[in-house]
Amino acid sequence: MNNILKLSVTFLLCFFALSGMRAQDSVQKEPTINEQFSELIENANNYQEYKVVKHALLLQLQKKTKVKIDGLNKNIQQLEDSLSAKQNRIEKLNGSLSSTQEDLDLVNSEKNNIQFLGISTDKSTYQSIMWGVVFALLVILLFFIYKFKSSNAATREAKQNLQECEAEFDDYKKRALEKQQRLGRQLQDEINRNKA
Repeated sequence: MNNILKLSVTFLLCFFALSGMRAQDSVQKEPTINEQFSELIENANNYQEYKVVKHALLLQLQKKTKVKIDGLNKNIQQLEDSLSAKQNRIEKLNGSLSSTQEDLDLVNSEKNNIQFLGISTDKSTYQSIMWGVVFALLVILLFFIYKFKSSNAATREAKQNLQECEAEFDDYKKRALEKQQRLGRQLQDEINRNKA
C-alpha cells in the first residue's frame, strides 16, 4: 500500500510539472516582461548618455507588468490551494489506509484465532486441544468397554454361581424335608411302639 501511495504522489508531481510547462508555453507566446523592457529601452530615444522613454509606453508596460504579476500570483495561489487540497486528501487517504490496515490486522487475528471457553485461542492450539479431548474420550470409552466386559463376565459368573447355589439349596431343602419327614415318622413310630 505504501508503494501505491508513493506512485500516486509521483504521478501528481509529474502532472503538475507538465501543467506548469504548458502554462509557461502559453505565457511565452506573448513577449515576456524582460523582452518588453528590452524593447522599450531599444525603442527609446537617446539624449546624451540617457534614454528617453515615452511616459505612455512606460505606463502601458507598468499595467502589463501588474496584470502579469497579478495573474502569476493568482496562478500561484490556485496551485497552492490545489496542492493543499491534494495534501489534505493524501493525509485523509493515509488515515484511511492506516485504519484499513488495523482492520485487516484485526480480521487476520480473528481469522487465525477461535474463541474457546471465552478465551481467544490460536487455531493450531485449538485443534491440538480438540484432538487431545477426542483421544482422551476414546481412551475413556475403551476403558469403560473393558470394564463393562469384565463386569459382565463377573456378573454372568455370579449369576451362574447363584443358580448353582439355589439348585444346591433346593436340593438341601428337599433332603432336609425328607430327613425331617423320616425323623418325624421314626418319632411317630417310636411313640406308637411306646404306647403299645
